Amino acid sequence: MVEVIDLYKDYKVGKVLFPALRGVDLLIDNGEFTAIAGPSGSGKTTLLNIIGCLDTPTKGKVMINGKAISDLSAKQQAELRKKEIGFVFQTFNLIPVLTAYENVEMPLILLDMSDREKKHNIISILEEVGLGEYLHRRPNEMSGGQQQRVAIARALVKNPTMVLADEPTANLDSATGQDILQLMKGLNEKHGTTFIFSTHDKLVMDFARRLVKLRDGKIVGEEIKGTST
Repeated sequence: MVEVIDLYKDYKVGKVLFPALRGVDLLIDNGEFTAIAGPSGSGKTTLLNIIGCLDTPTKGKVMINGKAISDLSAKQQAELRKKEIGFVFQTFNLIPVLTAYENVEMPLILLDMSDREKKHNIISILEEVGLGEYLHRRPNEMSGGQQQRVAIARALVKNPTMVLADEPTANLDSATGQDILQLMKGLNEKHGTTFIFSTHDKLVMDFARRLVKLRDGKIVGEEIKGTST
């Protein structure tokens, strides 16, 4: 589903060139539940942003379903994000003045979908993440874990093929983080949605079926269900 080929990303800070990614090669199949793990500054968020068409590489390419995203126009990349990719952020990124229902509705506004279908999808996914009774609550009326559940519902409501989750447990206590990861793992198994995390949280690493280790912009190892390379 996702193929990363010889990927480089440099950032210029003042007169200094900072290499965030240095020759990354990675293949992710449909339905994976994979964590890209590494310390702060390892390049994991940069890699996730490039896969999600939120940033562009300095060199190399990313293929999604056999198409190089660098060959797509800005409009085509926006269409790809709109239809195929869901995002979950560590700070939830909910709109404070909107209810849970309205926040989850946001990704559907630009899609060609009837109001009836939108309502069905929104209520169904909020019930699936355990928030069926919280449709009309705003973020400040919910706990951090509940807000992250809204963010997960928002990412999944359009039925994307892939969800990119950047440090999804960073602002949660360990018990709530475990609940959130269990929820996402269940959704992955039920719907076959590919989940790719960036993290330095051991809890996320333990939940992942595949762990890709990143350091100083390079992949330095990998673990899959008890095996390691």
